[in-house]
Amino acid sequence: MVAKELDLEARLVITWNGNDIQLAAAGTYIILNLPSAQVLDELTGAGKNSGPKKPKPPGAPDPLQQLNDLMLRLGLVLDLRVAGKTWVTFGAGRGPKITLNAVLGKIGAFFRG
Repeated sequence: MVAKELDLEARLVITWNGNDIQLAAAGTYIILNLPSAQVLDELTGAGKNSGPKKPKPPGAPDPLQQLNDLMLRLGLVLDLRVAGKTWVTFGAGRGPKITLNAVLGKIGAFFRG
């Protein structure tokens, strides 16, 4: 089921842990801008060190693909940005589009500790 003629218009700033998270939407395009990779890690729980990572069970759903499928069903495109640069685009194709900015940002975060 695909949403027909969903048209959004929004501008919102959310302050979370002292960081401004910006959300803007026009038509079917949504931009979620986070101030830093650290904020993204905090929101997703990626920064938590609760011991070694457990292996993903075979056939477990990929959360990025699930979000992409949701955006496709809704007829929306979600542009996830970190510090104003697109990291991942959801809903623009069969799978999420991860940019070079995301790869370089995660590599840089690894070296920062």
